[in-house]
Formats: sequence, structure tokens, C-alpha cells
Amino acid sequence: MRPALHPDFLRRPIAHRALHDLSARAPENSLPAVRAAVAAGYGIEIDLQPSADGVAMVFHDDTLDRLTYETGPLRARSTAELQRIRVRECPEPIPTLRQVLAEVDGRVPLLIELKDQSQRMGDSDGQLERATAAALEGYGGPVAVMSFNPSMIATMADLAPGVARGLTTYAFPAEDLPEGTDAAHRASLAAIADFDRVGAAFISHHWRDLDRPRVAELKAAGAAVLCWTIRSPEEEATARRIAQNITFEGYRAAQD
Repeated sequence: MRPALHPDFLRRPIAHRALHDLSARAPENSLPAVRAAVAAGYGIEIDLQPSADGVAMVFHDDTLDRLTYETGPLRARSTAELQRIRVRECPEPIPTLRQVLAEVDGRVPLLIELKDQSQRMGDSDGQLERATAAALEGYGGPVAVMSFNPSMIATMADLAPGVARGLTTYAFPAEDLPEGTDAAHRASLAAIADFDRVGAAFISHHWRDLDRPRVAELKAAGAAVLCWTIRSPEEEATARRIAQNITFEGYRAAQD
């Protein structure tokens, strides 16, 4: 089963980590940034990490240091602890996926990236996938999941078969993966070799690498092509020669 991507994912520009703006006290992946994106009519991209007690938290990094006034691994803290930690420059704490779903309430498309938990884009323990599937159960709005790690998306196919799936992709240079990562595995990731195996409907590819032949091949076969991360109208114009939609930040992408 390969659920299709909802058409709104190709129609509404997607705000990267929600419509974040520190000057408005709306940092990345925060509830104020989510509300701002909904109000502006943009789609929303968010990131997930798991709490110690297995709840999907909306947070990009695996440590708290950059984005909060705390330090250490996010995964070492319980949900209750994390809900007491404010995101920097924000009056509100780190949100759960369920809280974001309640804020969005189907009004705009929500693109959810599951962050790799294996450190090598390999098999994970399934905790984040289970938490994500549980939170999405019964949600009726346009939603899709993606990851750089194909194994996590394969697990999501089993846990939430009706949710559209995709792969976050790029050239996977060796320096971006941990030392010792198998070269054949890195090459497989770069070739987007797992697209059919995981039942993906789309890719979200690095915008500077969109002219890769594999991207054209997938697009010709019917895959939707999104891209990351656009930071100016000029970059957007270049990306849209190939990509059907963009993930953007740092400016307001034009809407139809």
C-alpha cells in the first residue's frame, strides 16, 4: 500500500520547522511558530524526537543545548520534565506531537520528519515510530511522515499504513554520517534505493541537488518531489524548475 500525498502538500509552501521568527518569540518547532504558519495559510514541517517515556516531542536536535536553557540529551528527560522546559525566546515549553496536531486541526498540511535514532541511518528501536503512529491515530487532516532513515519509514508503513510516507534525501556525503558508516549503505541512501521498498509517495530533496538523475527518474514515475531548505525567492525560483513544492524559512514564500 502506497498512500498518496494530499494535494495540499503540492499547493501550499511548507514552513520549515513552522513559521519561526525569534523577534516574534516564535522559535523553530514551537507552538507560536505553528500558530503563525496556520494563520498565514502555509503548510508546516516539524521534527520529532522521543522523550524518555516514549512520547513524540516536537524538537529538532537530539540535545537540549542549542534550543533551550537546559543541557543534555532530550531523550533522557520524561515528557513531564520536557513540558516544563521553555524553548529559547518562547513563553511556552517543548510541545508534544499531540499538542501540535490539536493546534493545526487539519487546517493546513503537516509534514512530520522523524529524526534518526540509530546514529547511522540504520535500524532503530521503534520507540519514536510507535509514538508517532499512536499520536496520528484518528487525525483527519492532511499529514505525511518522512525521514532520512528509510528503516524508520519502513516501520511507519507497518504501524500507520494509511499515512503518506516519504524520504528526506540528498547526496549523503561521507562527512555528514558518523565515522565507520558502511560505504555501501551510504551509497544506497544517496541513490534513494529504498523508495519502493518503504512504499514512499514522495521525496524531500536538498534543493541544490535536484538535478540528480535519480530525482528525475522518480518524478517521471509519479513520485512527488518536495525540496529543502529554501531561504530566498531566488533559491525558490531555481528549485521550482524541478520541485513541485518547497520547504522554506527566513522569508515569506509567495502563495497562489
